[in-house]
Amino acid sequence: MKQLTVISGKGGTGKTSVTASLAVLTEKVVMADCDVDAADLHLVLAPRILSRQPFSGGKQAWIDASICAMCRHCVELCRFEAVHCSGETCSIDGTACEGCGVCARFCPTGAIRFEDAQNGEWYLSETRVGPMVHARLGIAEENSGKLVSLVRDEARKIANRQQRNTIIIDGSPGTGCPVIASITGTDLALLVTEPTLSGLHDMERVADLTEHFRIPTMIAINKWDINPELTSRIEATAAHRHLMVGGRIRYDRCVTEAQIRGRAVVELAEAPAAADLENLWHSVQKVLHPGT
Repeated sequence: MKQLTVISGKGGTGKTSVTASLAVLTEKVVMADCDVDAADLHLVLAPRILSRQPFSGGKQAWIDASICAMCRHCVELCRFEAVHCSGETCSIDGTACEGCGVCARFCPTGAIRFEDAQNGEWYLSETRVGPMVHARLGIAEENSGKLVSLVRDEARKIANRQQRNTIIIDGSPGTGCPVIASITGTDLALLVTEPTLSGLHDMERVADLTEHFRIPTMIAINKWDINPELTSRIEATAAHRHLMVGGRIRYDRCVTEAQIRGRAVVELAEAPAAADLENLWHSVQKVLHPGT
């Protein structure tokens, strides 16, 4: 079983569109949407949810007013100013509480409960290309890295159980915690970039990250023909850094049409970029499954 993670230095490079097309082209695939802060792969693959489970990435405190002695000891202890007392009641601001548990530990009457907090949901679904594990993190919630790890674990279980040989992971943009959780232990990171100065800069930042974790990395240049000169510069930078170049994807108005219709680009016969994506897929397959 091989794992491919599709990532990008920033949002809007076409990462999810590339991921969806690779999923359509790959047999015996399991999809994992690990962009849990802003999941959108479901917009293309239209999953039918088979089960949904709550996700708890941490704990949160709350006060049982019926046994609170109003000693305000919790107010003194809280470094995050999450506890507020007014009149004859004390309460904890859920958005300010960091879940450290100090208030519950030292409450003299045991009035503060410290329980699991629901930070989001994760789903097992079926799509036209195969099973998919995806999730939704709640607004302003944290612990996205834990949720990404959970999604990947469930995808591996499905792949093992159904004897599917490829997991394709739609990772988060950038270089933060969810990206690290998405790439660690994968067989190949496909870095989607675009021919702009910011695209080049962000590509190098992500390449630094994959190099640190010793993840083989391939780049794909989306909309390469809007700036051929900068495309050549990106490829030269990739060669200097010993990054594989998977291919170029031309600018294609059919990409927008595919998004409107909820389809992958390679599912539109009239899309010129479909041929570019198929060539990219062949490059990826040579690394993941050589000899096939």
